[in-house]
Amino acid sequence: MLFTFLLVVQAVIAFALVTVILMQRSEGGGLGMGGSPSGLMSARGAADFLTRATTILATLFVGMSIVLAVLAATQHRGATVDTSLVGKTTSGQTPAPDAAGDALSGAAAAASNGIAPVAGNEAVPLAQ
Repeated sequence: MLFTFLLVVQAVIAFALVTVILMQRSEGGGLGMGGSPSGLMSARGAADFLTRATTILATLFVGMSIVLAVLAATQHRGATVDTSLVGKTTSGQTPAPDAAGDALSGAAAAASNGIAPVAGNEAVPLAQ
């Protein structure tokens, strides 16, 4: 639950970081807004604000990335193995490839079970 919450916070930070970066002008003018020469909304004040916001958001983004990586590495969940796809062959029968499979997978299954190759695959020698 905590991991999901932090992942959403990471996405919000990433969106804000992209927005702040795209608002800046490449020359460093910031927003390109005119106005009074003093105050936050002057060209210089906006550039300083966007530069600070970019620095803070980038630091938060990197920090959250490290926290999420540590959480993902230390989170231990019980591994489950899906056994519904295990093929069940009788030792007296040669396995035929499934409709979704191919002849090579049928021959590989036959070789692992010690069964003769499937008809049509005589050109591929299999160790007995």
